[in-house]
Amino acid sequence: MKKPPFPKKIKKTLVNHNDQRIDNYYWLRDDDRKNKNILNYLNKENKYSEDWFKRNRVDSKRIFRYYKNALPRVEEGFRTSIDDYEYFSSASSSQEYRKYYQNYKGRKKLILDVNKLAKNKKYYDISSLQPSRNHKFLAYGEDKNGRREFSIIIKDLITNKIFDKNLCSSTGSIIWNKESDGYFYLKKDPITLVTNSLYFHKLGEDTKEDKLIYKEKDKQFNLSISLSRTKKYIFLEVSKTESNEVWYFDLNKKNIEFVCFLKRKKNHLYYLDDTPDKFFILSNKKNQKNFALYETKINKISENYWKILVSHKNNELIENFLCFKDYIILETRRKGIPCLVQVDRKNNKKTYLDFEDEVYTLSLANNNDYKAGDFSFIYSSLKSPTTLISQNLYSKKRKKIWSQKFLNHEENKYETKRITIIARDGTKVPISLVYKKGIDLKEAPLLQYGYGSYGLIVEPSFKLSFMPLIEDGFIFAIAHIRGGQDLGRDWYDQGRMFNKMNTFYDFIDCTKKLLKKNIGNQNKVYAMGGSAGGLLMGVIINLEPKLYKGIVSAVPFVDVLTTMSDESIPLTTFEYKEWGNPKIKKEYFYIKQYSPYDNIDFRHYPPILVTSSLYDSQVQYFEPAKYVPKLREYTTSENPVLLKMNMIGGHAGRSGRLSSLKETSEELGFIYHLSTKDH
Repeated sequence: MKKPPFPKKIKKTLVNHNDQRIDNYYWLRDDDRKNKNILNYLNKENKYSEDWFKRNRVDSKRIFRYYKNALPRVEEGFRTSIDDYEYFSSASSSQEYRKYYQNYKGRKKLILDVNKLAKNKKYYDISSLQPSRNHKFLAYGEDKNGRREFSIIIKDLITNKIFDKNLCSSTGSIIWNKESDGYFYLKKDPITLVTNSLYFHKLGEDTKEDKLIYKEKDKQFNLSISLSRTKKYIFLEVSKTESNEVWYFDLNKKNIEFVCFLKRKKNHLYYLDDTPDKFFILSNKKNQKNFALYETKINKISENYWKILVSHKNNELIENFLCFKDYIILETRRKGIPCLVQVDRKNNKKTYLDFEDEVYTLSLANNNDYKAGDFSFIYSSLKSPTTLISQNLYSKKRKKIWSQKFLNHEENKYETKRITIIARDGTKVPISLVYKKGIDLKEAPLLQYGYGSYGLIVEPSFKLSFMPLIEDGFIFAIAHIRGGQDLGRDWYDQGRMFNKMNTFYDFIDCTKKLLKKNIGNQNKVYAMGGSAGGLLMGVIINLEPKLYKGIVSAVPFVDVLTTMSDESIPLTTFEYKEWGNPKIKKEYFYIKQYSPYDNIDFRHYPPILVTSSLYDSQVQYFEPAKYVPKLREYTTSENPVLLKMNMIGGHAGRSGRLSSLKETSEELGFIYHLSTKDH
């Protein structure tokens, strides 16, 4: 198949605010995913892409071999201690899925083999495992198509048999009650997939009898649950982009009665944790965008009683915290660099922990109780695999508890750097770099990665997926563009809603300034992003089609205006404060100026590989399915425009460790192939 497939055109006129848009491929949407014409077209796209890869001898197998050779024969995850029990997982280099174990006083027991559960299934994924409080049961979520609608399975660890099944559309996350005979769980709206209901299920009873605890009526809010540090309370968070409220329930009480800690307010976000006698509140009230930390007694939750512990700083974002008897540990971000700060509660003295790497990431891990003398954190860099470290609060001594192992990886072979460029509006934007020592930076291929939405940060952590290209002489760059929260909450606000264009301009400016600094070969510049990062890819090639010599756009959110105009599409209403609500004229036209699908025109587009999954719940398959033929229609170049559609799978692609790596090897193989050719 040398010629790409073209789906038929059926004119669809979309009108809003007296503005008319023509969408010839609107018909490719099928919410049931059963339309034979659509499925045939998607299969043709897959066949065309496969043929193109074969015809051009794209050596993705070489990259996959690199991944396989890096995996240890048996890799064991770090151990989590709960009471007298340990829980951990392992996987051999030939296994798609992990095995999970329980260890009690030296007696190791296999409690779940996901390889057996996934046998003969095209897609299989589980959510996090939750042992019951008495350690007799194991709860996990089960997803068989990639939609992230999890059934909840309860396994009896004594009999080793399934004890209870809840075939619901849940998040897959549960919290056990104190008696271990029931659990709390969240359900999703069957159409929008917004998590809007909290239920309690009694083991052994019909799920029709499950008790509805809370139902959120506002479609812009989403629910999540967590267990407090003391395990005394369940926290129910009701949140959207700019506002939230937290409800809590004392698990020691027999009657289930949730109490609202503080009702939702416009532009106020707060997060809770506890010690035996106090609540701790991380809050951005009074426009303290980067948050301040407060405490209050358990029985005095009114704002009037909140006592300030750590004040707000304009140049430092507080991301997380842990309170101990004598110290508070803060996880912060200053100038884009993650920090751990130890605060002496007696005198408020702050001590910043030191790290050797210039570019790294860290986060607080599962930690000991309030009276403990040490805490643990997770550390990684662009050249250093993940390590779990424990540090004593008093002596400051550190020890490694666990390290991720990759064979044949030598950290000292690679260089990492953090540089700052000046964007077109004068804003300083940081970039993280990693490359092999000794390469000619000016002549090296440059692969730039970005995201820039939802306040999420692309951490400069170790990424095995990019190592084959780095080993082959590529420079790998992460652009910490606005829309993330890299430089604080304001950095996020500068890249959403009416500031969204900053995200795209920052990414382009990062590329151009790197080249001006002789970092990267201008004829070998590539870019990659997924989901909202796929939106980013779509915009940059509309704005600068000749700057990039190849693009990988994974599960891309490219039809922003149409999707955000339709409340029936999953997760739409929850994201109005991120992108805007097209019902509002001003917001409609702002989105329209950048929405990739609406701005495709006659341009010299670069080679592009678009990936998607038929059952993706985050970005519906029909967005990339429409995007690709329209790009082909308008491009003035001879460059390939390829679509790879997983016919079973979700937002993260295929399930299984090795299958996922094969998918990644195809994407990176595409980039490597382009770097060896003249385009």
